[in-house]
Amino acid sequence: MIYAPSELIINADGSAFHLHVRPEQLADKVILVGDPGRVETVASHFDTQECNISSREFHTITGTYKGKRITVLSTGIGCDNIDIVVNELDALANINFDTREDNPIFRQLTLVRIGTCGGLQPETPLGTFVASVKSIGFDGLLNYYADRDKVCDLQLEEAFCKHMQWSPKKGAPYVANATPELIERIASDDMVRGITIACGGFYGPQGRRLRMEIEDPQQNEKVEAFRYHSPSEESEMKICNFEMESSALAGMASILGHQAMTCCMVIANRYAQEMNTSYKNTIDNLIQIVLDRI
Repeated sequence: MIYAPSELIINADGSAFHLHVRPEQLADKVILVGDPGRVETVASHFDTQECNISSREFHTITGTYKGKRITVLSTGIGCDNIDIVVNELDALANINFDTREDNPIFRQLTLVRIGTCGGLQPETPLGTFVASVKSIGFDGLLNYYADRDKVCDLQLEEAFCKHMQWSPKKGAPYVANATPELIERIASDDMVRGITIACGGFYGPQGRRLRMEIEDPQQNEKVEAFRYHSPSEESEMKICNFEMESSALAGMASILGHQAMTCCMVIANRYAQEMNTSYKNTIDNLIQIVLDRI
């Protein structure tokens, strides 16, 4: 298959349309962050740097850390941006930009997102590191891809919708799985593991009310009370946190054959109604863990 110029958009310098990264500038190990400013924080740990590229909210630095070649890239906020980033990263890895055809040998990427989140349980106080084993997408993004049912936990989707008395007006939620081997390596024994909800917004979709009423005022209470026993997990699973990107990352990576997971630091606990706005000084601990384990 030859990808048309309208589908695979390549800039004049041979780089991907939004990211402005060329194929040779991408490492196999990729750390994703939301904030463009956090890219420099991650890269400050690198021993060497080979490129530093900025385009809109997408800031990319590739370098080495303790002998490992790593790319750190900012995605901006939300699953819509993850759609851009994952598609273009996969294209950089697996499509020949000269011929516009698939490369003969598949190149697998390891994608680890470092982010911040809101905790939803008493055991996720401020400062907790949470690894998203499964992610429930409120955004609907994966529903636009044909293979979503092949990679999603359909039983959990059904149980969650029944528990929430989910309104179809909000679109169908989907449940994506992180790569188990990556969860074991990155989360190890010092992160809380559980289910994450990736929301399509920061306010209403996460149950926040300012001057607009929300469709389900009891949403967060229902979310906090949800329990699910997965056949692949030894213990009952809870929904641990809200964030805005993990479901799209896990789902798209699964369809494309890449490894992916999200780990976040809790900066707000919705259960206790607490917030830490000075978290940027402490998230470096999570960055260091991921750099060492990726």
